Amino acid sequence: MTGPTSARGLGVVDAVVRYPAARRGRPGTTAVDGVSLDVPRGEVLALLGPSGCGKSSLLRAVAGLEPLAGGTVTWDDEPVVDVPVHRRDFGLMFQDGQLFPHRDVAANIAYGLAGRRRGEVAARVERLLELVGLPGAGPRAVATLSGGERQRVALARALAPAPRLLLLDEPLSALDRSLRERLALDLRAALLATGTTALFVTHDQDEAFTVADRVAVMSAGRLLQVDRPAELWRAPADEQVARFLGYEGFVVASAAPPALRDALPASVPADATIALAPGALVVDPAAGALVGDVLAVRTRRGRPSVHVAVPGLGALTALASGTDLPAPGDPVHLRPDGDQVAVLRA
Repeated sequence: MTGPTSARGLGVVDAVVRYPAARRGRPGTTAVDGVSLDVPRGEVLALLGPSGCGKSSLLRAVAGLEPLAGGTVTWDDEPVVDVPVHRRDFGLMFQDGQLFPHRDVAANIAYGLAGRRRGEVAARVERLLELVGLPGAGPRAVATLSGGERQRVALARALAPAPRLLLLDEPLSALDRSLRERLALDLRAALLATGTTALFVTHDQDEAFTVADRVAVMSAGRLLQVDRPAELWRAPADEQVARFLGYEGFVVASAAPPALRDALPASVPADATIALAPGALVVDPAAGALVGDVLAVRTRRGRPSVHVAVPGLGALTALASGTDLPAPGDPVHLRPDGDQVAVLRA
C-alpha cells in the first residue's frame, strides 16, 4: 500500500472492532481486523468497499461511537481513544443528514456555533450556504427542502464549527444517481475550499474517485489497497481489488489471445496477470482474429454494449456502435484497447 505515513493528522494503528454475538455460545463478529492508515491534514481519504466490509465500523471507531477491541486512534500523534466523542473536535455527517425539523436552515447550520457572537455566526452561516450552493436559503423550513438540499445543509452544518476532521458515512447514498454525481463534485469542492481533513465512507467507486485524494479499498474488515484514484485504477493490487472495481477477463499475459498481447505495452511481463476493464474490447468488423459470440446486448446511458464470450478470456463487456447492433448468438470481431487493460501488482 502507498500513501503518507508520518504527516500529522489522523492516525489509525492496528484497529480492531468486534461485536458480541446475538446469542450466548456463538462467536462474535470482527468487523475491523487490524487496520492501519493515515489521513494527513487537508487530505480526503475514502473508505471504499461492499456493504458489510467494516468501513462504517471503522469510521464509527474513529469518531468514538464504537469501542476499539485493539489498536489505537491518534490525532497529531496524540491518542484520542479515551477522549469523549464531543471533545474530539471531529465532525459527523450521515446518510440521512439528521437535520432538526423544528429549526430553519440557518438555525440548523448554526447549531454547532453556540457561544459565538451573533454577527460572526450569521456571516459564517451565509458563507457556508454559498459554499454548498444554497445562497439565501437561511430562512427556509427544513420541510421545504429536497433530498439533495437537505444533504447540502447537513454538509454546511458539519463544516460550520471547522472540525479538525470530518467523518462522512455514505452521505450521498440515499439520492438518485444523477444527483449523487452532482453533489459528489460539490462535496469535493467544499472540502477543498475549507481545507477540511475528511474520512469519507462509500460503496460507490465513482463517488470515491470523485471526492477523495486517496482511496482505501476494504474487504472483510481488512485493507486491501490504499492509493490515489488513478493509480488504484491503473494498477489494482490483486484480483480481488480489480474485481471490486469492475475489471473482467483475468488472464496471464503470455496466455492471452495474440491480438490482445499485441495491444499491450512491451514492458508488461509475460508472467503478469492482466485484467480487462469493461470496454477494453470494441466491436469492430474490420478487426483481426479476436472473435467472440454475443450473449446479450445492453444500453447504459444511451451507449450500447454487448456481453460477449471470448475464448481464453471468458464473458466480457465490449463497446458497440449505435447502429447495426449484433444480436445474441452473433459472432463479432473485437479490437482491444490496451489503455483499458490493467496489470495486477501481485
